[in-house]
Amino acid sequence: MSTQADVIVVGAGPTGLLLAGDLAEAGVSVLVLESRGADLSNLSRAFGVHARTLEEFDARGLAEELIAYGGAQLPGIRLFNRVTLHLAELETRFPYLLMTPQYNVEEVLRRRALAAGAAILYDHKVTGVDQADGRVTLRTVKGDYTATYAVGADGVKSAVRKAIGMPYPGEAVLKSIMLADVKLTDPPAESPAIQGINGAFCFVATFGDEYWRVFAWNAADQKADDEPIELDEVKEAARLAFGTDFGMHSPRWISRFHSDERQVPNYRDGGVFLAGDAAHCHSPAGGQGMNTGLQDAANLSWKLAAVLRGADPALLDTYNAERHPVGKAVLRSSGAIIRLAAERSKVKAAIGGLAAATALHIKPIEAKAMGMISGVGIHYGHEKGEDQLVGHRANDIALADGTRLYEALRGGRFVVLDSAESYAAGFVADAASAAPDDTVKIVRPDAYIGWAGGDDPAAIRAYLEAHAGRS
Repeated sequence: MSTQADVIVVGAGPTGLLLAGDLAEAGVSVLVLESRGADLSNLSRAFGVHARTLEEFDARGLAEELIAYGGAQLPGIRLFNRVTLHLAELETRFPYLLMTPQYNVEEVLRRRALAAGAAILYDHKVTGVDQADGRVTLRTVKGDYTATYAVGADGVKSAVRKAIGMPYPGEAVLKSIMLADVKLTDPPAESPAIQGINGAFCFVATFGDEYWRVFAWNAADQKADDEPIELDEVKEAARLAFGTDFGMHSPRWISRFHSDERQVPNYRDGGVFLAGDAAHCHSPAGGQGMNTGLQDAANLSWKLAAVLRGADPALLDTYNAERHPVGKAVLRSSGAIIRLAAERSKVKAAIGGLAAATALHIKPIEAKAMGMISGVGIHYGHEKGEDQLVGHRANDIALADGTRLYEALRGGRFVVLDSAESYAAGFVADAASAAPDDTVKIVRPDAYIGWAGGDDPAAIRAYLEAHAGRS
């Protein structure tokens, strides 16, 4: 195994595996270092894949493969027994929350990364990071590995983040959150069901098979993460929140953890980048954690590949500029939900729940909330003088040749819509025709609009030169 690569990714979770697969497909030599052994646990906290993440999977030809594992497709999220976010109204091919365990996501991404040529080394705990002469060296318990760039996607306790001395400011939000996968003899009428009252909250959602995922918290039952946990503790929290424990039985696993709200001040330090939980962590409310990390990876991967192909190195600075505000917004939204759910005062909980329900019955507010949680409404800014479409998510549209835009993006390519084939020649880009439109658009590999304007060959090629790199 070579000790050198173009990019070294630390962490073989969803974020690291998507990043590695993207880079390998782009022809970049990529090495993944994982501190755990090859027999990774198939138990995980993450459980839901939102619409925007499924769109990113679709742009890689992976959405159908993940969906084929099964799992409930939830068309709405009901909050506090008062209001439902109607995900079925989202303008996307995937208007639902896919309930599938994290290990299914990892399996799909791992197979793809290995097939594309990425190498994964297990039992390689990072002990240090050095940067010199435009190279990054990662020291591990089994030797040193050097690359042009490195990405720490190694979770909340990130060894990479600690090694580069990046602060991780924030605070603990809730301690002693209980997590369980159980069977129910009397399941709730709607899934997911979320309720918080009497100093407790509980979230219950079906996987679409015989098991249900349960998050529960009880203010009167606060214990350390490593203390043993019994199903009766989970049931008690559910009874306080819902008035019933839904007949929970036959747990396949139970654990206890605490929830922090933290975010690094910058996702980049020289040639080292942070992504996923290594860069930000927050409450599990809304199921946004894994999804946010995957979208970090989708944003960073094409930029690293492009710069290694000769694109403008300043492109890498846009990773922090675009993704840091998103991470901050997720902290705010998930924090608001979890604080309302965990409110101990019945009066304050009732007032807060009523206020939230009233607001979410206003269509523009509901649409914004759905867009944030699902990821479909997330967009990046644009520079002064750029078209207002720049930075916005590109809708999947039918192309003149009978294919779809997201199919054309596969392989990490840019797509120039409604422009001449010659404009894309020489770049990692394709030209495609859609419905007649006065505006030419260049769609980035992560399915966001990178450039929009008139049919200006010089401007189109200048954008591709700076952002795509030569093929």
